[in-house]
Amino acid sequence: MSKAKFERTKPHVNVGTIGHVDHGKTTLTAAITKVMAEASGGEFKNYADI
Repeated sequence: MSKAKFERTKPHVNVGTIGHVDHGKTTLTAAITKVMAEASGGEFKNYADI
């Protein structure tokens, strides 16, 4: 028996951040998730949860 086909119904984006230690990568990621959650109803990830 085969699996049911997975249908992607939401836009999906992977964002990678690179840079030196203590240059704000986690802060930037938290800010992006907050803005995107407010704009499109996604789940906000707090700074401490990243």
